[in-house]
Amino acid sequence: MKFPPSSADHGHACVLRVENLSVNIGSDCILKNVNLHVHCGQLVALIGPNGAGKSTFLKAVLGQREYEGVIAFSQPGQRSRKPRIGYVPQSPAFDPSDPVSVADLFACCMSRRPAFLGLGKSMRQTVLECLERVHGVELIDKRVGTLSGGELQRVLLALALEPMPNILILDEPLSGVDIEGMENLMDMLDEIRKTYDLSILMTTHDFSMLPRYADQVVLIDHAVLVHGDPETVLASAEFARAFQMKGGKP
Repeated sequence: MKFPPSSADHGHACVLRVENLSVNIGSDCILKNVNLHVHCGQLVALIGPNGAGKSTFLKAVLGQREYEGVIAFSQPGQRSRKPRIGYVPQSPAFDPSDPVSVADLFACCMSRRPAFLGLGKSMRQTVLECLERVHGVELIDKRVGTLSGGELQRVLLALALEPMPNILILDEPLSGVDIEGMENLMDMLDEIRKTYDLSILMTTHDFSMLPRYADQVVLIDHAVLVHGDPETVLASAEFARAFQMKGGKP
C-alpha cells in the first residue's frame, strides 16, 4: 500500500511508522495489514464503523495489545525508539457530588503527596502551567464532576501533555461535546501540534471537523479501506459504503 503524500516535505522529519500491523484475538482477525505513517506536526483522524478495530489499533500503538508487524518511531539522526505517548481516553464519568477538584486530580496523577493534604505551592504552579497549555487555568479549583464535556476534555488533555509527548492519542475526544466546544477543542489541538510539533492520532465519529483540521483521514474496517486527505476520503466510494453517506453527509 502506498502512503499518501504530505503537504510538506517530510523526508527528514520524525515519524510514527506502522507497517503490516495485524491483530488476532483468538480465531478472530481484528486488524489485517494496516499501514500508516504519521509525521510530527500532523493530525491524523481514524474513522470507521463501530467494531471496525479503531480502539484495537490505538491499544496496539499504546503497547496494550499484542500484534504482528512494525510500530516504530524515529527522529532525524536517531535510531528508532519508543516514543513518549500522551493518551486521552473517552471521557470518564465523574459523580457531580464528588468533592475531587481538578487540582486534586492532578495531584493524584503527578505527585506522591496524598491529595487530601492539598497542593504544595510548587505543585500548584506546575498544575497551572499545565492548564495554561489548554487555556484552562480557571478550572484548577472546579470539581471534576461539574465540568462540562469540553472542560473535562481540556483537563484530560492537560494531563496527557505532561510531560510533553511525541505522540498524542485521543479516543473520541469530540464525544459529549457541543458544537462550540468541538470547535474550541479542535482549535486547541491545532495550536498544540503546531507549537510543540507533535503528532496527533485521534478517533472520531464526527466528520464535519475533518476537512478543516485533519492532514490525513484513515478509513478502517478491520483493514485500511482508504486513506488520504479529508476531501478524498469523505468523497470516496469506500466511505459511502461504510457509512451510507456521501461527502460526510447522509
